Amino acid sequence: MLQHLLIKDFAIIENIEIAFEDGLNVITGETGSGKSIVIEAISLALGSRADSSFVRFGKDKAIIQLACTLGGEDFVLTREISAAGKNLCRINGQIVTLGELAALAHQIADIHGQYDNQLLLDPERHLSLVDHYDAGVIAPIRSEFQSCYEAYKAKRTELDALIRTQKENQRKADFLRFEVDEIRQAELRPGEDRELTERIALLQNSEKIYRALESAYTLLEGEDANVLSGLGQVQTSLDSVRQYSGKLTEISASVNDAYYALQDAASEVAQLRDNIVFSPAELDQAISRLDRIDELKKKYGPEIEDVIRFADQQEEILLSIEQFDSQKAVLQKDTQECLTRLKSAAARLTEVRTESARKLGSAIQQELRDLNFQDARIEIPISPAPAITSEGADHGEIMIAANRGEPLKPLVRVASGGEISRIMLAIKNITGAGEGTPTMIFDEIDAGISGVTASIVGRKLKEIAEHHQIICITHLPQIAACGNASYRIYKESDDASTYTHVDRLSPEETVREIARLLGGEIITETTLQSARELIESSR
Repeated sequence: MLQHLLIKDFAIIENIEIAFEDGLNVITGETGSGKSIVIEAISLALGSRADSSFVRFGKDKAIIQLACTLGGEDFVLTREISAAGKNLCRINGQIVTLGELAALAHQIADIHGQYDNQLLLDPERHLSLVDHYDAGVIAPIRSEFQSCYEAYKAKRTELDALIRTQKENQRKADFLRFEVDEIRQAELRPGEDRELTERIALLQNSEKIYRALESAYTLLEGEDANVLSGLGQVQTSLDSVRQYSGKLTEISASVNDAYYALQDAASEVAQLRDNIVFSPAELDQAISRLDRIDELKKKYGPEIEDVIRFADQQEEILLSIEQFDSQKAVLQKDTQECLTRLKSAAARLTEVRTESARKLGSAIQQELRDLNFQDARIEIPISPAPAITSEGADHGEIMIAANRGEPLKPLVRVASGGEISRIMLAIKNITGAGEGTPTMIFDEIDAGISGVTASIVGRKLKEIAEHHQIICITHLPQIAACGNASYRIYKESDDASTYTHVDRLSPEETVREIARLLGGEIITETTLQSARELIESSR
């Protein structure tokens, strides 16, 4: 329950504190005095969205603190909203996210405002009331349904995408086939371009290379200047004296190695020289082949390995396209299986919803009898929706016959403002009791009602307050007379600003406030006596 509320620099409120009591707490005040601002502040403390417009003009930030209890544990919920647009949430001084604050607050209090009445006039919201009423049974079945729905939706999307791209893929297949054939027919080998570059350079410079090789060979083993012969003589001379010195032995070994290395080099030079044959046809063929490879590298490269890899990838895509029929058949089978499971889950959801709707309609009808709807009938028929959606395969709408002998009609078409308020009060009492919410807050639940009906609504609020803490803003004396604790909101102005105040009313002050609600500004002994009688009758 809510114990204490502090509001500082919020809208027209400079600084107020309210200590709430058990039972029915009634807040009254003139129109525009700030009653709804107090509820807005409580809503923010309980995790609703905020913006900088809530900060009192000329102040840096607004602060709202709410002390409350839940399950025997004390909590202090704090919201700070800065004029710069930042806001801070705390639980017991610890900074938390807005989601964490709202998750705790949802267990503490439920706020009903006039906007909830508008939601009741939206038939699309009625099914959620059915689901919420028997959530313990419906929630797991609905969760299973939604899993089936997501699975079916994913498969259906995949199948639709496959069918949608069928014609495009058929055109694409021709192009893919051309690319793959172009690359495969070239019979590329990794490194072939480097080999061709070397071969072309060799062919284009064959005469120059031949002359160089011939000259080198002549120097190594020619008749006029024979390097190998001279080196052999050096080797012979050193061999004859190497036994006299370790150094001579090393030199002799080095010369020996050089001799055999040059002998091998001479042999290779001779072989290369003898193999050089200039062929214009071979050169043209090599250049043509390298041009073709370069062309493919520009289109699919940059290297031969990349070209080959590209062909492999395109072949995989081509294979996938060519297997369209088999893929389609598999997806159609999977989609149908998902749809079968979805329909089965939807049928189970319809079954439990139908029972929940029956019980909820009966419970609302019973509550309405306590709220002066003696002959009202309420039903919530569950009928097939035009299509299965993420919410199920059902349509549910509250139907009401307000008077005896009238047929059931959609609530949205026949209910007046006062009837809507009472129906919402009935629903809040039912769902609040089911949830075990400690505190229920009503902002002008009395919209559209007066007279006897107002007294009945007041007594119903008092009855609910036996099991819940109720905070209620009202302008009706019949409801105000039922309060266990009464508060009056009023505002004052000076030359600079406007200030809102909240007073906890004593029993005598409560009488005067109810008399004001009965008679306006002029309070007579008659209105005071009427107020006392109203309070007494509410007991």
